[in-house]
Amino acid sequence: MTKHSILGRVARLAKANVNALLDQAEDPELMLDQLIRDYSANIGEAEQAVAATIGNLRLLEQDHQEDVDAAREWGEKARAASAKADELRASERPELADKFDSLAKVALGRQLQSEQEATAAEPVIATQTEVVHQLKDGLDRMKAKLSELRGRRDELVARARSAEARNRMLDAVRSIDVLDPTSEISRFEDKVRREEARALGKQELAASSLDAQFEQLESMGDTAEIEARFAALKSAA
Repeated sequence: MTKHSILGRVARLAKANVNALLDQAEDPELMLDQLIRDYSANIGEAEQAVAATIGNLRLLEQDHQEDVDAAREWGEKARAASAKADELRASERPELADKFDSLAKVALGRQLQSEQEATAAEPVIATQTEVVHQLKDGLDRMKAKLSELRGRRDELVARARSAEARNRMLDAVRSIDVLDPTSEISRFEDKVRREEARALGKQELAASSLDAQFEQLESMGDTAEIEARFAALKSAA
C-alpha cells in the first residue's frame, strides 16, 4: 500500500459522517454495531500500514545517520593521513609521505560521497516525516471517532427503541376510539345498557302487578262490608 493510498484511506475514515450513515440505516442498532466492527478492522489495517511507513522512515534516518557518521570518520581519516604525510616529509621520507597524501585524498573522496548521500536523503526524510505526522493524526482522529461511536452506541440504541415503543403505543391508541359506535367497546356498552333497561322494565312490571293485587284485596274488603251491612238491615226488619 503506497503512502498516498494510506493517507487517502485514513482521511476518508476520519472524516466519515456517522450521523448521515445512521439516518440512512433501517436498523440503527445493527448499523452502529457494523460501523464499530468496520472502524475497528480499518483502524487495525491502517495501524499496520502506518507502522510500516514509520519503519521505513526509521531506516532512512538510520542510513542518513550512518552517512553523516561515515563522512565525519572519513574526514578524520583524511586529516590523520595528511598529518602523517607531513610528519614523514619532515623526516625526509617523501616516498612514504606521498602514499599517505594519496590515502588522505581517498578518504576525502569517501567523505564527499557520504556527505552527498546524506544530503540527498534529507528531503526524502523530511517528506516521509510529514507523511508519518499526517498518518498519526488521522489515526488519532479515527480512534477518537471510534471511542465516541462506542460511547454513543448504547444511548442511540436506547433512544431508537424508546421512539419505536412510543410509536407503537400511539398507533395502538389511534386504533381504538371509544367514541366510535362500531367499536367493540361501544357495542359492549350498548349491550350493558340494554340489559339494564330490561332489568328496569321487569322491575317496573313487577311493581305494577303487586299494586294490582293490593287493589283487588282492598276491593274485596269493601264488598264484604257491604254484605255485612245488608244482612244487618234485613235482620232489623
